[in-house]
Amino acid sequence: MTVTRLIPVLLLLLYCNLVRPVTVSTTKSTVEVQENSDAVLSCLFKTERDLNPRIEWKKKDTEVSFVYFERNFTGAYRGRAKIDGATVTLRKVTLKDAGEYRCEVSASDDSIKLGETNVTLKVLVPPHTPFCEIPSSALTGSLVQLRCSDQYSIPPAVYTWYKDKKELKSQHSNFTFNKNTGILTFQTVTRGDTGQYHCEARNGVGQPKSCVGNHMKIDDLNVPAIIAGIVVMCLVISVCILGAWYAHRQGYFSRKFTTSAHVFPPLMYVGHDVLISAR
Repeated sequence: MTVTRLIPVLLLLLYCNLVRPVTVSTTKSTVEVQENSDAVLSCLFKTERDLNPRIEWKKKDTEVSFVYFERNFTGAYRGRAKIDGATVTLRKVTLKDAGEYRCEVSASDDSIKLGETNVTLKVLVPPHTPFCEIPSSALTGSLVQLRCSDQYSIPPAVYTWYKDKKELKSQHSNFTFNKNTGILTFQTVTRGDTGQYHCEARNGVGQPKSCVGNHMKIDDLNVPAIIAGIVVMCLVISVCILGAWYAHRQGYFSRKFTTSAHVFPPLMYVGHDVLISAR
């Protein structure tokens, strides 16, 4: 290839090397912080020629809203956020701050005028004191469920049950336990299951929280008393049936009906709006 033919190629390579259009990036595309902590949403950019590009931050929810616009924070971010270059720091984030953010850099003097990057903010919530359902008593042989739940922790909590301050192990043959739902199920409780129960919730954020314990007592099923009660009920029903049959045989119901039918004597019409008794 001759030198004259190489000149255009060299000029093109030189031009491409000099042109550096606006580029936008982030050091961390997903940011996880605990509730009420500060969150840093990084945004780094390089421009071709524009030394004073326009920087905007937007949040994408059901619709797009401005976070930083025309060199000022807007709405709920005003007074609780700062910007350094294009990197934004949100102070004391809440659950409302969680979502996807977009950093946009506009360089009007560059050949490629717009660049952007996305950052997802996840706000973590430590466990709250879980709500526990622990029956105070149950009968031997019955199915019993103990429930534990914390609806506020993010990510969702996992649960551990304790009896008399000792963790219940899953290999125990008398119960099944789901650590994700917090439901402890005794298929057939025994007197040995009597004890003080409480539940603990944890999600790796902050300290675990436990509910107040409750004593569950398991009583034996009193079979003789149940049989005696059934026998007494059957006797009462039988007496009532026999009494009704005897009253019917003696004509009590028939006499009562006849007497009721003659309480009021028949009336006769004798003339202008005058009624007299037939008796």
